[in-house]
Amino acid sequence: MVITWVRRQPPKVKAFLAVVAGMTALVLLRFIVHDHDNLFVAAEAVHSIGISVLIYKLMKEKTCAGLSLKTQELTAIFLAVRLYCSFVMEYDIHTILDLATLATTLWVIYMIRFKLKSSYMEDKDNFALYYVAAPCFVLALLIHPSTSHHLLNRILWAFCVYLEAVSVLPQLRVMQNTKIVEPFTAHYVFALGVARFLSCAHWVLQVLDTRGQLLVALGYGLWPSMVLISEIVQTFILADFCYYYVKSVFGGQLVLRLPSGVV
Repeated sequence: MVITWVRRQPPKVKAFLAVVAGMTALVLLRFIVHDHDNLFVAAEAVHSIGISVLIYKLMKEKTCAGLSLKTQELTAIFLAVRLYCSFVMEYDIHTILDLATLATTLWVIYMIRFKLKSSYMEDKDNFALYYVAAPCFVLALLIHPSTSHHLLNRILWAFCVYLEAVSVLPQLRVMQNTKIVEPFTAHYVFALGVARFLSCAHWVLQVLDTRGQLLVALGYGLWPSMVLISEIVQTFILADFCYYYVKSVFGGQLVLRLPSGVV
């Protein structure tokens, strides 16, 4: 079996195969999806599906065990900032999708904080928020868009881009601490991984289609490169987990068990 063969390969070979698989998927998407803006909409839709799975878990099982409140809070922060920037800088279909995602994320936060607080694994959710938020804000002060918008709005836009890239880290820390991920949480994190890949594919294909002109349109300096790097970082942060998720699904395992060192 292919999965068995891949599992036996050393880490460097696995990393190479992951890069090849990613590039192959990008090539296929380039020919299958004619309007690459649809990839961004699809990314938002998959993220919404992941949130829906989370809501189903909270309502059916009446427990939030295994979920990171801090990841949900970081998600709410970058969505709120992005919504503000969308209203003052560019209003489109993405604004509506972000509004819906923010509303559901706030509901999840409410459930974890108040309704299902007794099942919240606070000792496992021990990733300090300032380790994520502070560096993102400092980076946004230094590297932000060079458009004609107000400086504060440009800094906030950069902040939400950087924060989105690393917002899943607290959730990965929870899974690292527990080593066992129940199905609904695994489905949710996998949906995040797929959404991040689609978003990354959208940006990469847009750059290729415009022969680099998109980067020029985003402004000068380091900002255009940082946007692309942020998208790639989001994808690779979740790549390891997605590999073990797919492996678990094909192996018929309902509960995902992560080996030491993963995420």
